[in-house]
Amino acid sequence: MTLTATASIIQTDSLNVYYDDFKALKNIQLNMKEKAVTALIGPSGCGKSTFLRTLNRMNDLISGFRVEGNIFIKNENIYDTKVDVVDLRKQVGMVFQRPNPFPMSIYDNVAYGPRIHGIKNKVVLDELVEKSLKAAALWEEVKDRLNTSAMGLSGGQQQRLVIARVLAIQPEVILMDEPASALDPISTSKIEQLILDLKEKYTIVIVTHSMQQAARVSDETAFFLNGEVVEFAETNKIFTNPQKQQTEDYITGRFG
Repeated sequence: MTLTATASIIQTDSLNVYYDDFKALKNIQLNMKEKAVTALIGPSGCGKSTFLRTLNRMNDLISGFRVEGNIFIKNENIYDTKVDVVDLRKQVGMVFQRPNPFPMSIYDNVAYGPRIHGIKNKVVLDELVEKSLKAAALWEEVKDRLNTSAMGLSGGQQQRLVIARVLAIQPEVILMDEPASALDPISTSKIEQLILDLKEKYTIVIVTHSMQQAARVSDETAFFLNGEVVEFAETNKIFTNPQKQQTEDYITGRFG
């Protein structure tokens, strides 16, 4: 099956996900727009992180994982047997819940991905590191200590460093799994502003437990419940005029 060209960069078609006999995702149909932020909300265990990880095939590493249906990114079926998963993860970068800098220098953290993908020229690497740190709003804070350990940065700085590390491999899509949940309010605000800045160049899909955060940063929101997408619409509509009772119950705090 090939989908026609569209404004959507990510499209899922009859997506079902299983872990052994457990059906974690049920018939997911989502089209996510290019250079926009899509938020995935819902109670714990509803399938939103599982769905996020299907988009760069991180679930492939989990025993018993099985997928039915299709996911297209830029009209390519990413579960096709011909797809190079390393190339896919270069195209679709990921930021996790807790900052996970490598135990090496700030510079080497950002240069790590480009080096893995064959870039050895120091001038090119220097430019990529500076450009990526600037894009992650971290350059001014670390430019004088690039050769010091990344482990010495604050939690918020570490998370922006991880984002810079993702940007250095020049992806088109950035997945974020609750990127601010381990951070203080000031660091969270910086990450949210960064998301708004980055969507000018990148497509962003973010899992968040914070409905306030979803309302602040996203263009569209998908509400997940029990492995299904109950409702998917413009964020403003989801929060001010939801069409489904379950959505209204969740965003008004009646459950979850």
